[in-house]
Amino acid sequence: MNDYSGLAESVIFNGDYSVLHAASECSLIGVGRSAAVFKIKGQNKVMKVFFPGHEKTAKEEAEIYHLLAGSEFYPSVYDSGDNYLVIDYVEGKTFFQCLSEGIVIEKKHIDEVDEALGVARNRGLKPSDVHLRNIILKPDGHVMMIDLARFRQDKVYDRQWDDLKKAWKYYHKSYFPKKIPAASLNGAAFLYKNLWEKAVSRLRA
Repeated sequence: MNDYSGLAESVIFNGDYSVLHAASECSLIGVGRSAAVFKIKGQNKVMKVFFPGHEKTAKEEAEIYHLLAGSEFYPSVYDSGDNYLVIDYVEGKTFFQCLSEGIVIEKKHIDEVDEALGVARNRGLKPSDVHLRNIILKPDGHVMMIDLARFRQDKVYDRQWDDLKKAWKYYHKSYFPKKIPAASLNGAAFLYKNLWEKAVSRLRA
């Protein structure tokens, strides 16, 4: 039996949430806003260990993965605790990486995201904060979604994905560049969050 709780306990964070230490079975593959993600040696799984103070987020995300069990669009969850969860390792490129590396995002991929979000809504969830970094294009050409902690927020309808789809209408045109520098993508995301989204919210209030 895998001692995932022991692996989670081996992770020590610095004051700035950088990783000071982790068991040798854990290979760091990313750090986000609320957690660090490790590939587990010898397994096709990852462990997401949440920063101190984010235990509520850990519990929320584990519950959401359980609600979405069996869907082809979401990883399975194998274990969870106060500050961690263990899910499938998803091989592929995020939509952000696809855009920055020139990998074409096709209409069928957009449609699959819509289908995935439909599955979540049919199971009583309210998908929010859907962005380029939590949608993965797998090698088999299908999409999978990760980082679901904000899929059950009690808030006004989140239009972020709808706005991204509007941008895709220009992206698929032949004249539009298919490779966009990461700095430009980050700048656009910053402006969206800090200017456009807030302005639209005020108009709808």
